Amino acid sequence: MFGSALNVSDFGSDFLASLAMNVLGSESTPGSNNFIEPAFSSGLPIYYLQTKCTDTEKSGLSFPSLPAADNEIKCDQALNLWRNSSSEINSELYKGYQRGNSDGQVNEIVSAFDFLNSNGNGYNVCIWYNSTYERHTGFGPSSVLLRIPRSINLLSNSYLQFLLGPGTKMLFEFVKEMPKPETSFNLELSSLLGTMFFTWVILQLFPVVLTSLVYEKQQKLRIMMKMHGLGDGPYWMISYGYFLAISVIYMLCFVIFGSLLGLKIFTINDYSIQFVFYFIYINLQIALAFMVASIFSNVKTATVTAYIGVFGTGLLAVFLFQFFVQNTSFPRGWIIVMEFYPGFALYRGLYELAQFSFQGSSSGSGGMKWQNLSESTNGMKEVLIIMFVEWIVMLFAAFYVDQVLLSGSRKSPLFYLKGFQKRPPFQKLDAQMQGSKVFSQTEKPDVIQEKEKVEQLLLEPSINHTIVCDDVKKVYPGRDGNPDKYAVRGLFLFVPQGECFGMLGPNGAGKTSFINMMIGLTKPTSGRAFVQGLDIRTQMDEIYTTMGVCPQHDLLWESLTGREHLLFYGRLKNLKGSLLTQAVEESLMSLNLFHGGVADKQVGKYSGGMKRRLSVAISLIGDPRVIYMDEPSSGLDPASRKSLWNVVKRAKQNRAIILTSILSLFCRFDFEARYSARCPLFRYTRLVFVSW
Repeated sequence: MFGSALNVSDFGSDFLASLAMNVLGSESTPGSNNFIEPAFSSGLPIYYLQTKCTDTEKSGLSFPSLPAADNEIKCDQALNLWRNSSSEINSELYKGYQRGNSDGQVNEIVSAFDFLNSNGNGYNVCIWYNSTYERHTGFGPSSVLLRIPRSINLLSNSYLQFLLGPGTKMLFEFVKEMPKPETSFNLELSSLLGTMFFTWVILQLFPVVLTSLVYEKQQKLRIMMKMHGLGDGPYWMISYGYFLAISVIYMLCFVIFGSLLGLKIFTINDYSIQFVFYFIYINLQIALAFMVASIFSNVKTATVTAYIGVFGTGLLAVFLFQFFVQNTSFPRGWIIVMEFYPGFALYRGLYELAQFSFQGSSSGSGGMKWQNLSESTNGMKEVLIIMFVEWIVMLFAAFYVDQVLLSGSRKSPLFYLKGFQKRPPFQKLDAQMQGSKVFSQTEKPDVIQEKEKVEQLLLEPSINHTIVCDDVKKVYPGRDGNPDKYAVRGLFLFVPQGECFGMLGPNGAGKTSFINMMIGLTKPTSGRAFVQGLDIRTQMDEIYTTMGVCPQHDLLWESLTGREHLLFYGRLKNLKGSLLTQAVEESLMSLNLFHGGVADKQVGKYSGGMKRRLSVAISLIGDPRVIYMDEPSSGLDPASRKSLWNVVKRAKQNRAIILTSILSLFCRFDFEARYSARCPLFRYTRLVFVSW
């Protein structure tokens, strides 16, 4: 059946003719589709089949038109086997391939032949080969070229030589394709290489959103806006809408530019499918950023982590997730589980779009349509469902985590159940609580009088006293065996409308800790405090709507101007139109921030004193009923301090103002006179003296 020993000299004159007359093999790894034979340039031995091998030819063989690579030629004995049924032939041919048997072994079978009714007058033969052979490429299974003409030559020549003698031969060099219109080979790189690249491009939005959210958290701008009346609901709606608008514009530019460049992944696939896919994903990505932002408190850490996640997702998707998707033996259920990670869901959707565009551009059948989503091999439908459900769940989960973990306004994990309970503004003290309060004999008479007044107000509440504090304490637990740290020790205080209450004391006396409790940055360890009859422990959201704050450190946006700050916070206080403009102008002029273009200069270019005056202006705008100023005069020159005193003195009408200062005791009497205020003295975390 096989010819004589391989004649190397024949290859020099008619290489293809001699090659077609022999069955060759090699240990080299075949190409992706077997169109190119790498064996001839590999330098590895080339084997040719013979019925009986007598010796190994030592001559070298060089393939024409390729770099010289001498191949050793070896004979390999071929066995002719008989099988009794077609089922046996099918089984052995299929199991001869490595992926066709459970052992992963290779049984090299050239072909199987059935001569049927062939005789001296007729030649009728059936050639058996494995037509299921295919290779898995980066875009799914791909057909592989099997050189059947060589088997035809082998069989035809053996039959002719059987009938007519050994000198007879018939040669089929190739099988000609049917005529077709002229075509050109276009390699669609966007489909072959674009999936990972496009994944990275879309994921670049995630660090942008995350960094913005963490920046507001780190700089305490979020809590600053909340203290001036911006509720959590409006904040989420505004922030979410802003990020969604940016993401939509980004994705529109992404698709438009890709379409203008003629990339098939955009132009062939249905644009409506792309819109739905991208829209759902960017919403999921924004919700995920809100969720992750609750974990981080530092912008640099969040940024580095986000970009590691972006590039790590792309690499894992290409080298791990895609392998599982293409492996038909891998359970589909685990693929769905992996797609619950948003990055893998994005990659799977882009993978399906790329696969359809590649097949459509090569076959002219078009890309993905809505009807293709029902195909069992198309994962786009499951990706859309997973991302949509995950988007909704992630959004509500992020809001819940934000409420429970947000610094300064942390709520109970069951906070959503407390809305059904209503408490009276003031609660009368029971006999046991009253009996537990024993005044120290070492306290000043005016301090004791302040405590008695607070207890009387709690028993007979009056709306004229805007701020009432009842035994408020702040204690930080000790660490590493150290005792507990008392920041505020049992403060009793009341401030009526129209009064400016100045708190003097050295650093560490507890002034800022008290202010932080009153404005919601920290929660009191024990005790109660009421603002306009509202409990700071449970009703801070309502208190924020009537409050103005000048914090100890300026919490401002460096990129906004002073005027823009006041316009923003004025709108939070429900000022509109001419009233808003007038309030902003008056605030800027009263604090010397109007003239010389200062109002329209970015805050990042302000001096320390200018930033401090702007913080005071923010606390006063919108006519709040309660104002807290933590060391408002720090960093101000004498002229600016005098201007500030005048502003505060005018602002105390129909308001309750609490401000702190580290002024010395010598300056205390001047402080009282200028502000017309009570001016207590703080020392060692407790109130030691109250002035009238």
